[in-house]
Amino acid sequence: MRIARFTAAKDGQNEPAYGVVTGDLDQFGQPAEDAVVVELAGDPMYVGVRVLEKEHRLADVKLLAPVLPRSKVVGVGKNYAAHAAEMGGDQPADPLLFLKPNTSVIGPNDAILYPQQTSHLSYEGELAVVIGRICRDVPPEQATDVIFGYTVANDVTARDLQKTDNQWARAKGMDTFCPLGPWIEDDLDPQAFIDGRRLQTFLNGDVVQDGTTADMTWDIPNLVAYISAAMTLLPGDVILTGTPEGVGPMEPGDEVEVFVEGLGALTNTVARR
Repeated sequence: MRIARFTAAKDGQNEPAYGVVTGDLDQFGQPAEDAVVVELAGDPMYVGVRVLEKEHRLADVKLLAPVLPRSKVVGVGKNYAAHAAEMGGDQPADPLLFLKPNTSVIGPNDAILYPQQTSHLSYEGELAVVIGRICRDVPPEQATDVIFGYTVANDVTARDLQKTDNQWARAKGMDTFCPLGPWIEDDLDPQAFIDGRRLQTFLNGDVVQDGTTADMTWDIPNLVAYISAAMTLLPGDVILTGTPEGVGPMEPGDEVEVFVEGLGALTNTVARR
């Protein structure tokens, strides 16, 4: 099921709530016009999926980031060989990890703020994994036991700062640099992405990235195992699994949409900070 986090100001509901988004998605990852959000009692990651009788038209709610990471977003660099090549280097022998703070997370249709510190802000469309329970040293074959679900991400990067700082804290960790959404799909197995799901990024409607998750060098179970061997993962932590080739600059006024087959589409605009 597709689990969203939302506010429904039209119904006088300003506090964030969780709900299940009904209906099928079209080929572009968009829900039907008559889709509704059936409200849940509390955060399903902690209390389970408890459906209430209250529902809202999806068109009437504001979707928020479907999860606010409890502690961290763990990124994986150069997990697609073609992207590693376009960045001008070899693919690492092991997964290349970096962290983004939870303050970098924004939701669908929120603005990506272009900071003054950079002159080259880049999109990176990605598949994201949401962790469902506290875990450490997870074997690959048990990864599904700790995964709550999957969502879509944009690993926004200040490319010039990434080169000059010699580490990636500023380049990838500024406010608004981690759009997530539009919801979490909790009914997929990592094998679906090993077999391959299309991942595309659109810049102002034009396709700029077009790949498949089958091209990931390290698949999801092995990423969960590798990361959890280094650090404890907490419920709500997010793993960004890497981006295909085709990354490039975006400017204030641009619209960026990331689509992952079977999950949906995440859209954000870029605005001057």
